[in-house]
Amino acid sequence: MAKFLLALAFAWLAWRFWYHGPNPRRRYQSTPPRPAGSDQTTLAEARGVLGVSAGADEAEIRAAHRRLIATAHPDHGGSDEQTQRINAARDALLAQAKSSSL
Repeated sequence: MAKFLLALAFAWLAWRFWYHGPNPRRRYQSTPPRPAGSDQTTLAEARGVLGVSAGADEAEIRAAHRRLIATAHPDHGGSDEQTQRINAARDALLAQAKSSSL
């Protein structure tokens, strides 16, 4: 019985490694980390992250954010870094949209 349980545990670990890779959270980190001191997200990067056009209004920005965060949130299998990038992009674009509407 002990050999069977050991073989079952090994098979599960082998499947997990094959399916998810050595570090399952790394597959969500598609972009390299930013250098120190570059905390601000540029508007072009923000539009690329959210997938909105240059003339997007607040409703489009919020809808794109809501769509992306549904899968990228850590509670739903995403990563903290990806969630932070999406939130920073939303904040930058909303600030720009509000300043341009004044």
